[in-house]
Amino acid sequence: MTSRAGGGGTPRCTRGGARGLAPSGSVRDAGTVTTPPDLVELAHAHGVATEYEGSDRTPVVVDPELVVAVLGMLDVDATSPEAVRASLDAARERDRATTLPPTVIAIEGQARALGVAARVHLEDGTTLETAGDLPGDLPLGWHTIVTDEQTSTLVVAPARMDDIRPTWGWMLQLYALRSTGSWGMGDFGDLAEFARRAATEQGAGVILVNPVQAVAPTHPVQRSPYSPASRRFANPLYLRITDTAAYAAADTATQAAVLALAPQRDTDAIDYDAVWDAKHAALELLWPHRPDIERELDVDASLRDFATFCALAEQHGGDWRDWPVSLQDPAGAAVTQARVDLAERIAFHAWLQHLCRQQLDAARSAAHDGGMGVGIVHDLPVGVSAGGPDTWSQREVFAPAVRVGCPADAFNELGQDWGLPPFKPAELAAAGYAPFRDVVRSVLQHADGIRIDHIAGLWRLWWIPPGEPAHRGTYVHYDADAMLAVLALEAHRAGAIIVGEDLGTVEDVVTETMHERGMLSSAVLWFERDWDAAGQPFRRPADWEPETMASVTTHDLPTATGWLDAEHVRLRASLDLLDGPVDEALAAAADDRAALMRLVDDEGIDTSDPVVALHAVIARAASRLVLSAPTDVVGERRQPNLPGTVDEYPNWRIPLPVTLEEFFDAPHVADVVAPLRAERPPAGD
Repeated sequence: MTSRAGGGGTPRCTRGGARGLAPSGSVRDAGTVTTPPDLVELAHAHGVATEYEGSDRTPVVVDPELVVAVLGMLDVDATSPEAVRASLDAARERDRATTLPPTVIAIEGQARALGVAARVHLEDGTTLETAGDLPGDLPLGWHTIVTDEQTSTLVVAPARMDDIRPTWGWMLQLYALRSTGSWGMGDFGDLAEFARRAATEQGAGVILVNPVQAVAPTHPVQRSPYSPASRRFANPLYLRITDTAAYAAADTATQAAVLALAPQRDTDAIDYDAVWDAKHAALELLWPHRPDIERELDVDASLRDFATFCALAEQHGGDWRDWPVSLQDPAGAAVTQARVDLAERIAFHAWLQHLCRQQLDAARSAAHDGGMGVGIVHDLPVGVSAGGPDTWSQREVFAPAVRVGCPADAFNELGQDWGLPPFKPAELAAAGYAPFRDVVRSVLQHADGIRIDHIAGLWRLWWIPPGEPAHRGTYVHYDADAMLAVLALEAHRAGAIIVGEDLGTVEDVVTETMHERGMLSSAVLWFERDWDAAGQPFRRPADWEPETMASVTTHDLPTATGWLDAEHVRLRASLDLLDGPVDEALAAAADDRAALMRLVDDEGIDTSDPVVALHAVIARAASRLVLSAPTDVVGERRQPNLPGTVDEYPNWRIPLPVTLEEFFDAPHVADVVAPLRAERPPAGD
């Protein structure tokens, strides 16, 4: 699970094998709490859990008050016995009156019973009649089923994704990758150059990039890439100003004025506000110089709404919930007038998205031209900010007052609150899953793969009602078959791979289903251990699950050097984040290091350079993909994000200690790459 709240981070969900604690407000013994049977039936009818399995596999019964509160967030009244009975009667009547669900899922090559005669309108415009079963030869795609009583969306998805040829690559925090051409932080131009050089000089086959989704164009600029304002649009903060057609078309004086705006490139910490101010001012200077083809951009309804939000945010702030009431309704008269009054600003923000698309495509092309076997994989966060453009324009499918997170466990006794509002399951299904489809499409439009952060959220999400702490919530279930079908169909059409982040307290069905469908799960060296054996020994890399994307660490965990030197223990101790005495934590870290070095010895790997040795271990993993992080190979001791902190630690602000140019020329980088390339040579070698 990835950290996100407040631009700094929250503790991660418990990794597999950990032992949990009973959350406050819940009970272990079901006999101590009685949940009325009608409330249980009503909750289950709406996908709300009345009990769940904790991180230690022990049942946890949810406080009935929380069940009532979460049902209320789904617009279901359960505030009294009479209300429960009335809502339950309504749910039963809904089920009796509905023959088909609002969205029907079918798998390519498999017939599916409908139970009712229907007409199926295919994407290509043809229609077929069915007496009660869908045939197995329906084409992949988005279709429509029409009966005498209703109309449903039909999604026909592939049964399994294509196999992935084993390769290695990089997991890149793009903002940290600075070059002689970028302004204070890594940008899309750096991504293109990194992809080109990694492919041609190192033989890398894949690059995983941190989320680059849009944030509000206001101060303070959101630092955490996992708390975007929108998951459907890109972040102009990553634009390479000098790579735009407008810059090329500008006169010499304008170009000089633009270059004069460049912020300091070598700051100790990335200053997002300063970078945005500089780039925004530069883009304003270049706006009149854009080519004619960029003056008449195709602006669809979703882009228009996003650009309108940005224009209004410049005047009223980045959270629409604080705007004048008349502007909070995107379909209202005040917003309709604002679209006229702010037409120039709306066009400006639409233009920025056009530039982002161009530069994202250029980076992808650079990877392909270099011969990458997979290419660029983009990361999809769990959700969006509650006051951003997605919830403003699509509020009917969101539960805006709810925050998602994780329940209490052994590592996080108070649970986790990520501050992100979830989709409402029923409204998402009623919309034919178009909101989720559009999010996936927006990422895959410029990607060769998609990584789904907290993929368990496609099955269920931990909902925290308003006014409650993180540990006082319950799970709300989604139609995982539908969510996976949408994901698989869109990835198949894009020729892309799917990776799911399934670290933490995750039901077995999540990982098992991903593997069945040809989607990769996640494997991290630090966690590949036999948790039930004495001493919890590390597992041989040849025994790792093949359908995985493996790495030494992640952005929420210590770097290789930091872990080997127990830097993470000393750092957490300095911030009072340890659960016990420092000497015990240091002793445990030493035991972990010794256990890992025993694995290295058992594999017959030279230990003279421990960082190289760790990469030699993962190079042998059975995993299809193996990734390294630039922070690991350059000896950076600080991890990108420290869960449990916001301003106490420079989360998401730590630049690499070397430039992009220096990175590819560093001898130690070549030493680390050597075992990866030897075990996973590029195609043609």
